[in-house]
Amino acid sequence: MERWTAGRVRRVRVIGTGVMGRGIAQLAAAGGLTVELADLRFEAVADAVDHVGAMFGKLAAKGRMTADDAAAATARLRPVDDPLAAADGCDLVIEAVREDLETKRELFAALEKVCGAETVLVTNTSSLPVTAIGTALEDPGRLAGLHFFNPVPLMRLVEVIPGARTAGWLPGELAELVRRLGHEPVLAPDAPGFLVNHAGRGLATEALQLLAEAVAEPVDVDRVARDVLGLKMGPFELLDLTGLDVSHPVTEIISDGFYGDPRLRPSRIARARVEAGLLGRKTGEGFYRYVDGAKQEPPEPPVPPADPRPIWVHDSEPLRSLLANGGAHVETGFGPSDGAVVLVTPYGQSALEAARAHDLPVERTLAVDPLGDFSGRLTLAVHPGVDPAVGGAALAALAATEQPVTVVRDAPGAVAQRLLASIVNVASGIAEQRLAEPKDINTAVRLGLGYPQGPLEWGDRVGASTILRILRAMHASTGDPRYRPSLWLVERAELGLPLSETGTTPNDLR
Repeated sequence: MERWTAGRVRRVRVIGTGVMGRGIAQLAAAGGLTVELADLRFEAVADAVDHVGAMFGKLAAKGRMTADDAAAATARLRPVDDPLAAADGCDLVIEAVREDLETKRELFAALEKVCGAETVLVTNTSSLPVTAIGTALEDPGRLAGLHFFNPVPLMRLVEVIPGARTAGWLPGELAELVRRLGHEPVLAPDAPGFLVNHAGRGLATEALQLLAEAVAEPVDVDRVARDVLGLKMGPFELLDLTGLDVSHPVTEIISDGFYGDPRLRPSRIARARVEAGLLGRKTGEGFYRYVDGAKQEPPEPPVPPADPRPIWVHDSEPLRSLLANGGAHVETGFGPSDGAVVLVTPYGQSALEAARAHDLPVERTLAVDPLGDFSGRLTLAVHPGVDPAVGGAALAALAATEQPVTVVRDAPGAVAQRLLASIVNVASGIAEQRLAEPKDINTAVRLGLGYPQGPLEWGDRVGASTILRILRAMHASTGDPRYRPSLWLVERAELGLPLSETGTTPNDLR
């Protein structure tokens, strides 16, 4: 095919007038392109044109675009009565039909016959391999993926996905077109989950693992994720919003596609809840109940009354100061007195392991997660051998600091450490396999998943050595290969290099 450049794209056909097709059409028309809208049902096309035009009217009413610009964008919408009408005048055809491999193959095979040789073909698939779709074409070099996110006009991220036989120059030109439309492109691999869905498995699968181990309830995990890690939504809130009928099959596809990589392991809990119809907001019940669409979150549990017994903290001056400022009697000796509450602050270890490692009285030892520098929310881990009265005294002393406290079952890594370590380790695995560049991993996760920063940037802020310490301790404690650290993480922690940089490669010596 002839060389195609983003700068000369003037006309695009969008096939499929569902939510995604309408969103893509709105973005393209607002960006100055003439947009042909097509669907098998022409009445659906008319509805889509009316809908997108109404959206431009609303934007004008809110002052987000001028009335003239809204009218001009609406005038650029052109209904087409047949998806396979002659398209040799189109520079680009974007398919946004249902997620079915054979449907997409058949459509592109037919499109190739009605499009000019210079027309680029794009699939908006969210999960199907671009390479597999392209096998229907005589010239698979003209096909690539552009994975838009819903709602398209607001979600700035677009994954640019070349198939195995996509022409080498095409991804760069498509990325330039995405920028021209005001969105942010990232180059994603034609691998299960592409980039965003793959990276997103780190949070969701570890949250479900915590639930499977009875470490904490969904509301506890979500509160820690929001208050300690700074996420806008906890993992269970997010699963309820997305719907388990959507998220769990994606997790299974990605796990199968990477041949059972333990870091991507699906959860039996999710499968059972899908079968039970506990899908989330759409069914009124998931990990939370919903009344008129509003999440019913239980209140924070009550705190026991203050207890005068002393508290001894192992190797954490910040926690000592926090407790003292809250009015607790904090001991300063080299070891705890008889009867004192003992608090440890381990990374990757349980309270029980830390007590044994430092020869501390097991029945009086509990753990406080140090991740987050003891701000936002405190997490207290309780093992089965703790004296309940001692545990109550520890909880009361922590609550007196005026920070919310979440009590969880003692386990290696508590909650925040495990969630963050999994997020960073999965992202490091993507970088290690050269599936995406570090900058694209960070951008994709930040924009596509709404994390406060990219996962590799996050790991750099906390410290690669700290993340590695958590994973190695958990791997040693559990024996679960899920916590095997990525070589990308290991090398950078040991060399003192940032996780967000590639470093020296063999190509640098050639």
